Amino acid sequence: MKVTVARVYLHESANAHEKILRYLHDDAKVCGATLFRGISGFGRSGEVHTSSLLTLSLNLPVVVEFFDRPERVAEVVKHICTLVDPSHILTFDATAHDPSNGDA
Repeated sequence: MKVTVARVYLHESANAHEKILRYLHDDAKVCGATLFRGISGFGRSGEVHTSSLLTLSLNLPVVVEFFDRPERVAEVVKHICTLVDPSHILTFDATAHDPSNGDA
């Protein structure tokens, strides 16, 4: 089955990841979503955000990843573009394997 995967790159301090995950679950009802928390990263500003044992950073990178049918993802991404900078959203085509159809 052909699907589209979308990744939304954010940082924790904006709390947009929580709104997006809630939207994906409650309203959009996409096939699946995962929220990843990075241990370090940087964006347009060039400032590196990182975690260590000595500090507690509340501004670490996060990625919201979700997938569904291509037309459904396109619709959902339009809405997410109203919440975050569209340049922080990537999409790509993928294939979901269905073992009941002989896919391995």
